[in-house]
Amino acid sequence: MLQRLKDWARAIRQDVHALYLAARDPRTPWYAKAFALAIAAYALSPIDLIPDFIPVLGYLDEVILLPIAISLVIRMIPPGIMAEHRAAARAAAERPVSRLGAAAIIALWLAALVLLVWWLWPDPAM
Repeated sequence: MLQRLKDWARAIRQDVHALYLAARDPRTPWYAKAFALAIAAYALSPIDLIPDFIPVLGYLDEVILLPIAISLVIRMIPPGIMAEHRAAARAAAERPVSRLGAAAIIALWLAALVLLVWWLWPDPAM
């Protein structure tokens, strides 16, 4: 059962990526682009329709509303275009994660933190 949930979550994540790719495709109808971008932005945004700290209802949008919205938008996109972008999203998910890229991002955040502390630290000469 746990494996089925993981597979379902992985499929949802790939569909959101495919929707983002389809929204950038010029062959996708304008109304499908608008809905696809809105759904992808909502899925990736930390802001929820129903805050997660509300018991039971907090995860309602992620578990029920988001998959329904994704399936509706997928129906708006021509099947050939959606299949192409699903394959691209699947290929992107199978690529290895760059540890060097992650290290560079962590180094940038650490540098920003050091500069912020240096900037806010009181000067002993004053």
